Formats: sequence, structure tokens, C-alpha cells
Amino acid sequence: MARRRKNRTHLKGAGATVQRANDGEPRSFIIKHGQVGSSLTQLVRDLRKVMEPNTASRLKERNRNKLKDYLTMAPALGVTHLLALTVTDVAPSLRMVRLPAGPTLSFRVERYSLMKDILKTSRSSRSMGMEYLTAPLVVLASFPPPSPETPPHLPLLMKSFQSLFPPLSPNSMSLSNCRRIVLIAYNADRGTVEFRHYVITVKPYGISKRVRRVLEGAPKKSLANPSSGFLDLGNEKDVADFLLRKRGEPSPGSDGYESAASSASSAAGDDGDAVSLADDYVGRNNKKGQKKAVRLSEVGPRMELRLIKISEGLPGKEGAVLYHEFVKKSKAEAAALKAAHVAKERLRKQRREEQDSNVQRKKAEKEQGSRKNQEDSDEEASDAEADESDQEAHDEWDEDEEISEVGGSDDEPGSDEEESEDEPEERPPTKKVRIRGKR
Repeated sequence: MARRRKNRTHLKGAGATVQRANDGEPRSFIIKHGQVGSSLTQLVRDLRKVMEPNTASRLKERNRNKLKDYLTMAPALGVTHLLALTVTDVAPSLRMVRLPAGPTLSFRVERYSLMKDILKTSRSSRSMGMEYLTAPLVVLASFPPPSPETPPHLPLLMKSFQSLFPPLSPNSMSLSNCRRIVLIAYNADRGTVEFRHYVITVKPYGISKRVRRVLEGAPKKSLANPSSGFLDLGNEKDVADFLLRKRGEPSPGSDGYESAASSASSAAGDDGDAVSLADDYVGRNNKKGQKKAVRLSEVGPRMELRLIKISEGLPGKEGAVLYHEFVKKSKAEAAALKAAHVAKERLRKQRREEQDSNVQRKKAEKEQGSRKNQEDSDEEASDAEADESDQEAHDEWDEDEEISEVGGSDDEPGSDEEESEDEPEERPPTKKVRIRGKR
């Protein structure tokens, strides 16, 4: 039997992945580095949920991975932002890095709450899933407008948070894709930035909770009991008793009091609180043109961040410090630091040019040496061929050479006319010359 292949959890189509990588949307890595606890590890997972779908949700960090590894690898993968969480001696720290050239924003995490903590304190729990298929909307609140009196680091802080999320396109955006909101609020009294995450819900407008329960059905408290999704009117004599019962009147199955959650969850209100849907929205009976009440349900995580430093460049290659919370410098000191940074950058560029020129020079010398060796080998080969040709010419039979008696007479066979160069004949052994002398 063939092995079943897992298809539901695998991305299909490499072309779609390449197209998403080149669409210009910001993409992020959210990591932890150093020794962190389980609570901060869970905060990293929650932040990845917030940044979906434009983040690496299943990125796994290893102890041997350094921050430099992510800074080197991220630009090649099309990642534009890196959020790194670590623990310092004072408090947890968050660094927001804009790739590939900076700047780097360093925050101190004053307080934070996880998603599970927020859901425990909420009145009704929500099963999240489809909301994370689209990017959230970012809302910047309480930031001062640009003016000469505005601190110069606040506009840069606003642009840094804006660049984390995809820009809005009202002409091409669908209303059903607006499912979540990330609220970035500036607290001028404390000098901190509050981070909130909400889910957008649409409720019927101008009706009480009882009518809404008839229209939408009772909430499903458990999946084991399928009938829990239906409204139970078994104890009521008439549906009018259920709909028209005033607050505080006893019901057949209750103690006569309506809970605070029941009264607060009613969507009744003024006409200014209602909106007309410009398009079909997710959910039951949310059609275009209907008047609905929009509610925000916080799902977390929640953070309070204090900006500590803004510096140019990347961690490890930081440049001039644009802003620091605790270190204040005069204009002369800032100018001296800027001049030192310019000199350092000029020296680094000069060394880089020298290294490049040395690499090119060594490469040219290597090519010239290899070319010279090739020419020498060619000359040696030609000399060897010339020696072989001379030797062959010397070994050939000379017709003008006289034959001595030792080599035989002219009548004897073995002359060069009868011999063939291709198939030489065997010559008879030479005769020994006898020398007669007096005894």
C-alpha cells in the first residue's frame, strides 16, 4: 500500500511563495536569544501570532545561534524586521531592527501579559483561527502631531511601528479581511508605549440579549453535546414571555435577576454607535447595508514598552546614537561623536576598498602566473617535439653514407633500396674480420 502524503500542512506552489516574497510587504523574524524563561518564550509565540501571516511562525532558535546569524540570514530571505527579546539585569528587553541597514530601537518591557492571561480574565473565551489568515490593522493613538515642539524621536517611533505592518490600500482591500487591530498608544505621562491586540466582532444593533440569542442561537459550550447550540425554551410557556420579560422579573428557570454581563452585552445604543456595512462581512446575517454594532475583544498579548535608545545601523555595527533616555549630551559632545563616527566609517570604507583591491590584484597575479605556466609548458612541449624530430631525422638511413667492409659488401642483401621504413627486414649477422699476423 502506498504511503499517504501529508498535504494539508504543506505549502503548495513555489511560484506563489516567490510572488509573496516580492510583493513589498514587511516580513519579520521574532526571536529570543540568551537565557530566557518560559514566560518570555511564550511571549515570543504570542507576538508571532500577532504578526501572522507575514512572520516565521515556526522559526526554531538554537542555543548556538547568535544574533549575528539572524542579521546575516534575514535579508537573503526577504525579511525586513527583526524583533529580538532577551533578559537583562533590570527587565526584559526588546530590540526592533530595521533590515538591512537600521535603525535599531531598544525598548525596556515594563509590564506584559500573555494571551492566556487575557483570555482567562475575559467574560467569554474565543476560539481563534481564521482571524490570523490576514494581517492586522495598526492604529496609532495619543501620539502628538508633528510640530517644532514635538520631540524628534516620536515621529521616528511612529514610522517604525507603521513599517511593521502592511500599508492599507482602500481601493483593493476587502472588508472581510479586516479581522484584527493592533493598537499602539503613547502615554505621555509615563513616557511609555502601550501595545494591545484586539479582534473585531460585529453584533446586531438595537436589540437585547434575548432577541440576539433567538437570532444567533445559544453559544456552544461543549462539542460533546451537539444540541447545546440550540436555544432552550422548554421552561417557557410562550416565546413572548422570554422576549418581553423585564429586567428583574423572575423566570421559570432562574432566580429572578439578570446578570451584569447580560445587560452589558446588549448592543442597544445611540445611532452614532452603529455603522452600516459597506460590504458583506464574516458571520451570520452580516450583509451589505445592514446596521451593525462593532465591538473590539482583546485577545492579547499586552505590553508596556519604554523606549531606551535609537541608534543607526545594526547591533554590533551601531553608528551614531539618535536618542537615549538616560544619557544626555551637549551639542559639542554630539558633534564630536558624529565626527568620530564619520571618521570611523571613512576608515572602514577605505579598508574595504583596500581589501577589494588586494583581492583583485591577487586574482590578476594568479591568472598571470597560470598563463605564464601555460606558456612555459607549451614551450617545453614544442622543444620536446623538436628534439624528437631531430632524433628521428638522425635515426633515418642516409643514402650517401659509405658502407664499410665490416657492414658487408654491396652485393650482400640489406641495402636501403630493399628495406622498407614501415616493415624493416631482419639483417644477417655481421662477419667477423680475421686479422692474420706473424706468429
